[in-house]
Amino acid sequence: MSFQGAVQVWRRLDVTVRDLPLGILFLVTSFLPGLRGHGTEVGDLPTRPFDALAVVALALESLPLVVRRRWPVVCLALVTCGFALDQLRGYHSAAGTALPIVLISAGSHLEHRRRTTVILLSVAYVPLAIALSQLGSGGETPEEFVTFYLVLALAWRAGAWLRSTRVAEAERRERVAAETRTAERARIARELHDVVTHHVTAMVVQAEAARYLTSAPERLEQSLTAVSDTGRRAITDLRHLLDLLSPDHGTGTAEANDPRTPAAGRVLTLVEQTRRAGQPVDFTEQGTPPESTGSADLVAYRVVQEALTNALKYAHGSRTSVQVRHAEREITVEVSTDGTGSRTAAAVGGGRGLVGLRARVDVLGGDFSASSSTDGGFTVRARIPVSSTS
Repeated sequence: MSFQGAVQVWRRLDVTVRDLPLGILFLVTSFLPGLRGHGTEVGDLPTRPFDALAVVALALESLPLVVRRRWPVVCLALVTCGFALDQLRGYHSAAGTALPIVLISAGSHLEHRRRTTVILLSVAYVPLAIALSQLGSGGETPEEFVTFYLVLALAWRAGAWLRSTRVAEAERRERVAAETRTAERARIARELHDVVTHHVTAMVVQAEAARYLTSAPERLEQSLTAVSDTGRRAITDLRHLLDLLSPDHGTGTAEANDPRTPAAGRVLTLVEQTRRAGQPVDFTEQGTPPESTGSADLVAYRVVQEALTNALKYAHGSRTSVQVRHAEREITVEVSTDGTGSRTAAAVGGGRGLVGLRARVDVLGGDFSASSSTDGGFTVRARIPVSSTS
């Protein structure tokens, strides 16, 4: 097993299992001959050899470390009692060093009654200091007891700082996740708007035209076929979009065989569909698209799609011009309509499509504009930088 694999296995273990070695380490080192009597010492009591109570004190100071993160209050209470027994009996074991560690851990992991815990520990320290001063030979000054208390307080503050840092990081991650969800919902809303508005507008226009073709069965059949084809294309595009919401999206091979992003060549298909809806469209494409354009292809496609949709809705029958120019570092799209046509029944909207297009282009660092002319026409222009990543 590799080192990283071992680390992953270790992290998957319960916290009590991961903290067990620390408690055993303190317990074992306290019995080493070279460390006996060289641990933490508060007061000036003489060091005495280990006896039966020493085993109890060492167990209380070491073994509760196993639950220092699971039950921090229980761990802190047991270790504190063990430390008091250690000092009052004069064992001065190495396990006494566990008290600052437990204070750091409790300050970091204790969630409730933190102030009460601090007050109780501070109050309990006073009789311990008095008892140690009376049992000793009087060589320990009050300042030294206060200094040790400040060291313990510093350990607690260090744990509190770790806790605040962890909480701040969790809040930051939650905020980033919420912003990501909001951005994703907005992106999906734009995609739905582009797909549904364009195809439904084309279907409405084609269906309206079919009402006047009852005397020409051949043309009526062509118009109804166009409505059917547009509906199928709308279903296909919606399926692509809904696939993005699938939990296993990106794990299979379906996306590789049926990509979501429209290729640049599909702009011509879009133009043909608009022509079949009764809109005269001139299409010009200059330059050769680079092999990798990142998201620029999709944005260019959406610009043309939204502009043609607006032409169908607000200027049906007007001559429309679509120009797409491919350069080495950008794609330029210009769609203009002369505005001499008529509005259709689908001419309802609040400009959300153009706002979405501007947002798409701005994300890629491009320029977008939509302006109307004095004769009622309008022009949509977009300069979309090409990048190698999507």
